[in-house]
Amino acid sequence: MKKLNFALTLSALLILAGCGASKDYTPPADASGEKIFSTACTECHKPLSANVAMILSEKVASKEAIIKKFQSGSMRMPAFKNIQGEAADRLAEYVLTNSEVK
Repeated sequence: MKKLNFALTLSALLILAGCGASKDYTPPADASGEKIFSTACTECHKPLSANVAMILSEKVASKEAIIKKFQSGSMRMPAFKNIQGEAADRLAEYVLTNSEVK
């Protein structure tokens, strides 16, 4: 039982470490929101279906909140400071259009 608990704890730490630091990803100038999401986000955020990228809480269900979230990061989410300007707008629009709000 101790080995199982250790293995589960180690796995959780590795997953959190992979999704917690700043990322240096810079999207190509002409990248679509879908392409940016696919490249930068799906390591941690697997699309729920062909039509639903994520489930958003009401507090982040706006373009401005989404941009702030991916540029600043959070405890478990890395900051993507290089997604700026039109690329940030395209990513936020993709997430809003292809997510459910709960």
